[in-house]
Amino acid sequence: MKRLLLISLILFCAFSIKAQTNKTDKLQALEQNQPANQNIATATLKSSSRLFATKDDLTTVIQIIPADSVVEVLDSDSTYLHVVFDQNEGYIFKRQAVLDKMPSQTVQVIQSQPAIQETQPVQEQQQSRLSYLENKYGSNMAARLISGKIWKGMNSDMVKDSWGIAEKVNRIVSGNTIKENWTYRSTWLYFENNTLIDWGPVKN
Repeated sequence: MKRLLLISLILFCAFSIKAQTNKTDKLQALEQNQPANQNIATATLKSSSRLFATKDDLTTVIQIIPADSVVEVLDSDSTYLHVVFDQNEGYIFKRQAVLDKMPSQTVQVIQSQPAIQETQPVQEQQQSRLSYLENKYGSNMAARLISGKIWKGMNSDMVKDSWGIAEKVNRIVSGNTIKENWTYRSTWLYFENNTLIDWGPVKN
């Protein structure tokens, strides 16, 4: 009798484990068969935009994304979109893009976050950067630099404060003249004696 009970107990345990394994396998198979792009949101740029490596430091420009480009949106807050473009991940200003498709899951996450918590750090960071630029250049020049503008006659420090550090710098010294070519992802800039002379698109 004891042997019969023991055999019954062993068989019951074996069937329970097998059933649990089958359920796990089915769940994994369902997850693998889900479309990979079901929660992907995209946005189209209304104007060219700088892609920042981090929201906390706007001098960390990875590249300039041309107008009408489509980016993949990973997340967003009241000021920035967290995006992927050309295999580079970073942040762009939300006002410079139009969302094409926003998955419901992402919308719920965004709506559940209190707006005050999002805007306060961004405002503080923007304010500190603006204060830094105003102390260095004055309010008029700071407004132009914080909006990412460049113009002929500006010096290299001003360009760095506007666009960040270039990906590549070529320097040629000829007598008393120092010539430099700075390359950003899609734009080249030409300097003579630390003064911006010209710029244009990078040709592939």
